[in-house]
Amino acid sequence: MTDPVPPADLPHPTDHPNAAGVRRVAVLTSGGDAPGMNAAIRAVVRTATHHGIEVVGVRRGFSGLHRGNLALIGPRDVANTIQRGGTVLLTARSKTWRTPEGRALGAGHLRAWGVDGLIVIGGDGSFHGAHALQEEHGIPVIGVPGTIDNDLYGTDHTIGYFTAVETALDAVDKLRDTGASHERIFVIEVMGRHAGHIALEVAVAGGAEEVFIPEDPKPVDGVVQIVKDSVAKGKASSIIIVAEGFPGGAQGVADAIEAGTGLETRVSILGHIQRGGSPVSSDRVLASRLGEAAVYALMDGVRGVMVGRENGAVVHTPLHETWEKRKDVSRDLYRCAKTLSV
Repeated sequence: MTDPVPPADLPHPTDHPNAAGVRRVAVLTSGGDAPGMNAAIRAVVRTATHHGIEVVGVRRGFSGLHRGNLALIGPRDVANTIQRGGTVLLTARSKTWRTPEGRALGAGHLRAWGVDGLIVIGGDGSFHGAHALQEEHGIPVIGVPGTIDNDLYGTDHTIGYFTAVETALDAVDKLRDTGASHERIFVIEVMGRHAGHIALEVAVAGGAEEVFIPEDPKPVDGVVQIVKDSVAKGKASSIIIVAEGFPGGAQGVADAIEAGTGLETRVSILGHIQRGGSPVSSDRVLASRLGEAAVYALMDGVRGVMVGRENGAVVHTPLHETWEKRKDVSRDLYRCAKTLSV
């Protein structure tokens, strides 16, 4: 029995017309690294190669772009990278790129290399730089959301967020063991300078007694009663999660607890450990889908947007909206955290 033949008018799932006639694209990673960036780079390179498009890799982000640190890369250059944290293209912040002169240098290098479009993997600061490049020099740019903070409007999740949550949760579980053994209060600070997505998810998954996020700058005095109530219920230790962007940070919360209860309190700041490590499967899949979508966007003649995923579908959001519009935390999850902390 032979395999069924699909109808002639039904294209193969991997077919995608190159309506814009793209021949060469560039890709860079910018800002803070995020687990899954390598998976996104890999997807860009292999999607482009599949469609006969060359890829130029830019090393060290916008800093490398204005210095001309570019080279052709192919499928073998991204082999065995999907499981690696960090970014094989490296990343850096650039004061020079913030100037018109710096962006003009970068645009000149892209033109010299015959680049038809630039894919930028990063956060809102990176998208500001990409948007300025397109506005000033007409080079099509596509953004791919790569930041652990999950704070970009236009996508349910950003690349690196899932791994950052798992990394922080693993640390919380270990600290809970120590807290229980010594009958101490642990105040744990997770990353999230302007957004509490990581803190909120870790608080629920880690069974925290309280969580403090930038979106709700509530008085810290309330945590004192929460800890007292926990002790009254027989809890010898408590876990408090604080996003780094909360006013006063973890130390401010810990000081309030010690002053109000007299209980021994310890502060643990997880810091940049949340950026590293092998990306979990959700980040690898998200990065792969969005890297592919970024190439397809350029092939379709789309420019000046971020590719994201909302409700399982690829969506395009104008770059300026990713930082102009606010992405709130899940209020349902916030309520859940409070309900389950009793």
